[in-house]
Amino acid sequence: MRYISELISEKRACRQEDDCVIINDRERFRGKNRVNVLALGDVGGMVLTGLRLLGGSVIEKIGIYDLDEKVMRRYEREINQIVFPDGRELPHVVMLKEEELFDCELFVFCASKGVPPVGASGDVRMAQLEANSGLVSMYGRMAAEHGFTGVFAVVSDPVDPLCKAAVTAGLEAGQVQGYGLGVMNGRAMYFAQKESRFCEYLTDGRAFGPHGEDLVIANSIAGYDDDVSRELTGLVVRSNLDTRADGFKPYIAPALSSGALSIIETMKGTWNYSSVYFGYGDDGAFLGCRNRRKAGDICVENLSLDEKLFSRIEAAYDNLKEMK
Repeated sequence: MRYISELISEKRACRQEDDCVIINDRERFRGKNRVNVLALGDVGGMVLTGLRLLGGSVIEKIGIYDLDEKVMRRYEREINQIVFPDGRELPHVVMLKEEELFDCELFVFCASKGVPPVGASGDVRMAQLEANSGLVSMYGRMAAEHGFTGVFAVVSDPVDPLCKAAVTAGLEAGQVQGYGLGVMNGRAMYFAQKESRFCEYLTDGRAFGPHGEDLVIANSIAGYDDDVSRELTGLVVRSNLDTRADGFKPYIAPALSSGALSIIETMKGTWNYSSVYFGYGDDGAFLGCRNRRKAGDICVENLSLDEKLFSRIEAAYDNLKEMK
């Protein structure tokens, strides 16, 4: 059997603990956190909605920033008008100036440009890499220069290489996490609920890697079936394209499953699907996996893996390392 810890650079400070490998980091959250969201397009607006409604236990307030001040005013007004009938307290949303973006414990990068139109063919995420890498590098440098010590959460596509760009811009590897894999787990569960041959995923399945063509879905850890897993992976990958073929941008589930829900679980210190840096320095890549923050460190699930499953994950990681 093989272990995902084999992919982590030997130069990273790590230790084994039960079924986890612990990557040394430092405490980046407090009980109630300030969360700032950059860019309020389709994804950013949906992430903001999810954080407001579901993040009250770990979020003190949510700052928002967009280049269009009218958009900021609209979201400050509308999101703060979302209330429960009993008037329970929800995180207040405030407008920010650009220089205030990194006065927080968690910064959410939702900025994007060059989003392919509905109907575009091919892997639309990769079409965004060149345009968005410049943006994430700019804000990564700003964060580092500001002395930002919180978590820099990347939601924009393609998540994993954009995370690497943020580290290259000057941020610490342990403070950058990518949020794209949560929706792939959600889609796998969706198909597992619909078709009995995939039902093992509901109790013992896992998702690994990037949320594109190199995605790895395992139907089961204990009883891995390579053929069934590859079939389920194909359905999950094509689901995004099917929504586009119907004429819609597939942003609702990603913004909530990969974005808001996974970010909230990260702040809680509970298990979530997100991307963690497995390399050291410039040598390595971010890889999506099941992980949590524990006592300031990053705990990566480290279960025994079937050889064929490990080979798929390793190939995905190798391809991510080649991406610039």
